[in-house]
Amino acid sequence: MSRPTLWLRCEKKEFERRSALTPTTAKKLIDAGFDIIVERDDQRIFDDAEFEAVGCKLVENNSWPSAPKEIPIIGLKELPVSTEPLPHTHIQFAHCYKTQAGWSSVLARFHNGGGTLYDLEFLTDESGRRVAAFGYHAGFAGAAAGALALASQKKGKKLGKLEPYANETEMVEAVKAALGGTGKGVKALVIGALGRCGRGAVDLFKKIGLEEDDILKWDMAETAKGGPFQEILDVDIFVNCIYLSSPIPHFLTHKQIDAAGKDRQLAVVVDVSCDTTNPHNPIPIYNINTTFSNPTVPVEVGEGNPSMTVISIDHLPTLLPREASEQFSSDLLPSLLQLPSRQTARVWTDAEKLYKEKLALAVKAEGL
Repeated sequence: MSRPTLWLRCEKKEFERRSALTPTTAKKLIDAGFDIIVERDDQRIFDDAEFEAVGCKLVENNSWPSAPKEIPIIGLKELPVSTEPLPHTHIQFAHCYKTQAGWSSVLARFHNGGGTLYDLEFLTDESGRRVAAFGYHAGFAGAAAGALALASQKKGKKLGKLEPYANETEMVEAVKAALGGTGKGVKALVIGALGRCGRGAVDLFKKIGLEEDDILKWDMAETAKGGPFQEILDVDIFVNCIYLSSPIPHFLTHKQIDAAGKDRQLAVVVDVSCDTTNPHNPIPIYNINTTFSNPTVPVEVGEGNPSMTVISIDHLPTLLPREASEQFSSDLLPSLLQLPSRQTARVWTDAEKLYKEKLALAVKAEGL
């Protein structure tokens, strides 16, 4: 019987330095009987030699299209836009199950190629909780980016290019330095504070020196009354960490911003949830994703009013690529070990069932 095999592809998204597999998890898979094939990738935070040292077979960058069809391809971010059919099984974040822009054309590639998508966002345990998520590091990095944007705005400047940090300590110290040594005096509101993402945002704010009373921690109880919420306008930084699964009232609107005028305190919105193109986005004050090279987008606030910016980067954890990758890959490992039994292992059968449901909708939408 042949050994189960996984093919780790390179990431093509600009600035993405994380990896779905790390040398640590690759070795554990190899020890469990897997063969691990790794594409060479200068962009990845882990050196090729680190994978080679634990027994992975290295192949050329972006060579997965010619891989044997029976080998599952694992990566993190979505593939570059294309109409090329996809005959392989892909394990990745595809961002196409919540009717995001272009969702049906992404799934059409799988239909046309006969492949299968296991979306990492929808691998869940028996209780419906995701088996692996970057939420904590997304919130932590998002709050850090928000604080950096606030520091720049206080100096009358626009936040420049964001670069990944070697570790959490380096990030915290850099943010504190940008704020003049401490975040004391800054007020922040985190919606979704009880989730992984929200906990990460709250932890960053604490570590840079915000006082406990200046961190408003909201979750379902606080938002139950339905927005928009005046309280958002009364802090310096608002971080949105909710998982949007159905329509909800808007949290913040242009009408509110206009009404507040010069009395508004809110300066930076960090939409970690990044449902930018979702028709139910609860923060309809911006309409584009931002990037590491251009991390903020200005909000229309009216002449003479204090400026406001939005950060809507959809891969924030790559600001801490090594730590975020190790945590995510470690959490994903038990499910990957079940991959050879994916015809019966519940985490994979559920994911395939959901894929087929979404594929049917896409086929109808595309008229295939």
